[in-house]
Amino acid sequence: MRIVKGVWMGSAHLVGGAARRVGRDARDLDPSHRRDGLAFTLLGIAVVVAAREWWSLSGTAGGVVHNIVAGTFGVVGVVVPVLLLATSVRLMRHPDRGQANGRIGIGLGAILLAVCGLVHVFAGTPGTDDMDAVRGAGGMLGLIVGTPLATLLTVPVAAVLLFLLAFFGVLVVTATPVHQIVPRLRALYRRLTGQHDEAEGAEDDEPLIINAGHTAVDEPEPRPKRLGRLRRRRAERAAALDEAALEAYEADEAFVRAAVVVPGSEVDGDHDDATAHLDPARDPAPATEPTTVVAEATSTTAAPTKPALTPPVTTGVPRGEQPMLDGEVLYTLPSEDSLVKGAPHKVRSAANDRVVESLTSVLEQFEIDAKVTGFTRGPTVTRYEVELGPAVKVERVTALSKNIAYAVASADVRILSPIPGKSAIGIEIPNTDRETVALGDVLRSAAAKRSDHPMVIGVGKDVEGGYVTANLAKMPHLLVAGATGAGKSSFVNSMIVSILMRATPDEVRMVLVDPKRVELTIYEGIPHLITPIITNPKKAAEALEWVVREMEARYDDLAMFGFKHIDDFNAAVRAGKVKPLPGSERKIATYPYLLVIVDELADLMMVAPRDVEASIQRITQLARAAGIHLVLATQRPSVDVVTGLIKANVPSRLAFATSSLTDSRVVLDQPGAEKLIGQGDALFLPMGAAKPMRTQGAWVAESEIHAVVSHVKTQLKPTYRQDITAAAPKKQVDEDIGDDLDLLLQAAELVVTTQFGSTSMLQRKLRVGFAKAGRLMDLLESREIVGPSEGSKAREVLVQPDDLPATLAMLRGAPEALPGDEPIPVATDYHDDLEDEGQDWPGGGR
Repeated sequence: MRIVKGVWMGSAHLVGGAARRVGRDARDLDPSHRRDGLAFTLLGIAVVVAAREWWSLSGTAGGVVHNIVAGTFGVVGVVVPVLLLATSVRLMRHPDRGQANGRIGIGLGAILLAVCGLVHVFAGTPGTDDMDAVRGAGGMLGLIVGTPLATLLTVPVAAVLLFLLAFFGVLVVTATPVHQIVPRLRALYRRLTGQHDEAEGAEDDEPLIINAGHTAVDEPEPRPKRLGRLRRRRAERAAALDEAALEAYEADEAFVRAAVVVPGSEVDGDHDDATAHLDPARDPAPATEPTTVVAEATSTTAAPTKPALTPPVTTGVPRGEQPMLDGEVLYTLPSEDSLVKGAPHKVRSAANDRVVESLTSVLEQFEIDAKVTGFTRGPTVTRYEVELGPAVKVERVTALSKNIAYAVASADVRILSPIPGKSAIGIEIPNTDRETVALGDVLRSAAAKRSDHPMVIGVGKDVEGGYVTANLAKMPHLLVAGATGAGKSSFVNSMIVSILMRATPDEVRMVLVDPKRVELTIYEGIPHLITPIITNPKKAAEALEWVVREMEARYDDLAMFGFKHIDDFNAAVRAGKVKPLPGSERKIATYPYLLVIVDELADLMMVAPRDVEASIQRITQLARAAGIHLVLATQRPSVDVVTGLIKANVPSRLAFATSSLTDSRVVLDQPGAEKLIGQGDALFLPMGAAKPMRTQGAWVAESEIHAVVSHVKTQLKPTYRQDITAAAPKKQVDEDIGDDLDLLLQAAELVVTTQFGSTSMLQRKLRVGFAKAGRLMDLLESREIVGPSEGSKAREVLVQPDDLPATLAMLRGAPEALPGDEPIPVATDYHDDLEDEGQDWPGGGR
């Protein structure tokens, strides 16, 4: 007996251990394999059901299958294999659309109930006393649905209600709202009759090109390929821009946010939630549609809904109103195929389930009434949502940051309390299997295509897997900082490639400053450059000073013609509402956006800190309405590089991983960047946002950059402005003045305005000693501002108050400028250098 008992218990332990081991292995199986297993199971059931219902499989198994299928669905069971096959194929092809699969399942269920009920009603509503008749009608489903309706409401009313239920099921399956039924039927009719392709072909007859000359083209150029919906929209907008466009100004919009959160349902058409919710049974979470975060705002100069102008048939160019270059030039945007596609986004993995178990265990060990209710998986990190019970302090969870890091075996744990827009605490934990975000996917997403603004760039993906784009025109300036290798240079490359993919040279021009001389060399020669890439820090300071002069020239034009924003001015120019002054030969053209990118601010601040900081301060304070935007990047975000004046005027920040908490506070004014894990992991704080969003920066390979650059360089050659890096005339202060220039200017202004030259007066008014006052008086005498000393009498003042401006300019070392002189014309033409020199244009514009 002992031997038998031992053998029995040993066998039981062996079988039980094997079963438990298989269960643990199955639990750790990747969710994608679980979904594939479910799909193959449904496929096998479909084969068995089809063999019996379609081909009358004989035998005991066939009888059991028929009794189950026909007893449940009746004669409608013949379509069950088709439904099972379609469900299996959808699970295999679209594993990331779990919520959409649920919606389709609900719709199909409603249709099955309605059809079974109709068949049962029309078959005479047989009862359970005759099961053969029930199986020959609508089965048990038809009996349950049809018999009560027919008994209580009569057969006609029951039929009408069941038809309505079937119609509702069709709308749910096709995701068609009632108000969209007629438009979708019309679209289906056009597609079936071939009218859809003809209309689409008519829209795509002409490419997006720029006519840079005045010569008409005899025949339209043949379209090499479709350029996509985005470019067609931009062409339509340019063609429809007429006098009515001036009715909407840039300042008409009351509130413009730099960051806008768009639900994922608006992106892909499915009303899905981006959070994987956890149930007690720990079933695999359904795949979700990503939430899309967009930092953008469309151009406010777009024309309202009015009849569009018909362009001349002979030109074939939608942007030919203003010439860009002399001659006939065609320009096409790079194809989206130039940028590769990334891997599909994962919404859940076995590692996420293990982290949920660890978090739950920590909360239970410390007896905290809280539970993990779900998580959202991003490309780099996963945010786990923890909801608190009643009367539980948030600090009890936030104080467990080190215990949580220990439990999940990760030192880079970041806690958000609370998650913006939710009553939950967020715990962000890095993924063990990180994903690479491709720039091509970001630019092809609905987040990028919902706006055709040329300054929209691809940033990456957020922590919920949604695409993030940014409109640099609404930033309006951006500070990018991070340690070496954190992803700063990759972001700069993604930003420039985004501009090249979406904007033409007449829309956006760039000034690239690369003190390291190797980061931006690949972009040398692109037509969007207004000057060769600047590598000398001193020339970079001079270029920033030129940007200040350009900004002032643009503001002169805005003030002259009565506009508040460069978009409004450009709309008026395209509509022909802006004319040169009488007698002026100036050619008025639209101003492009001017994007200034400084790849390493620290090097510039070492060489010429005062000049650089002064220029940056003026640009960031005033240049927004002039269409000039600044992007400052640095790998040393210290207070001597990113000064308080710079931070005060650059509201948008992008912080990659920093080496210390101090650097994070310099960039974001709050901690967080020191806990990032590098390689593109960043905190993005656009203007107007209360808290930064965590994003994974987009990656663009060097081969993709070469392809895009080669395309744009074959379209046009760059035309540089020669006056950008030209050294401005330096103001030479006489050596004998030295550091006393400010005091000397005050003394000269005091003496000339009062017409009284006295050393004792200078002592009292300027609060200086007798020696300093005597020296100032000697300097004024040497410049023939006052006469020689006459003992105790006051000196004679030789300069009249009307000549004071010229006198002060002479003391500063500047050329003499007399009242009434015309200002020196500043050339702002972006294509023909200094062609307007000598024209009497008060605004200093083109």
